[in-house]
Amino acid sequence: MAGQHRVIHLHASAPPKPAVGASCNGCGVCCAAEPCPLGMLLSRRLKGACVALRWDEPGARYRCGVVQEPAAYLRLLPASWAGRLARRWIAAGAGCDSDVEVA
Repeated sequence: MAGQHRVIHLHASAPPKPAVGASCNGCGVCCAAEPCPLGMLLSRRLKGACVALRWDEPGARYRCGVVQEPAAYLRLLPASWAGRLARRWIAAGAGCDSDVEVA
């Protein structure tokens, strides 16, 4: 929405947001701004940071906790299924799809 601003808090070492369509670099902007459909289920909200957003200190980037530790979030599914489902739902490998503008 034009004219509206929102503050999202990210780690100081997070990489800058890539252009839409570019490869994901783990900036965390998308998941900190609003959860994906899977994140909406897990977070029980439509706006705000996803509960599964995790900072990876050694990699200096954000990661999806469901992809990294599927059994911790989707306990009713076998971990291999949960991991594949999570990668599909977050469109892993499809490139940046966040149109959130950062200042």
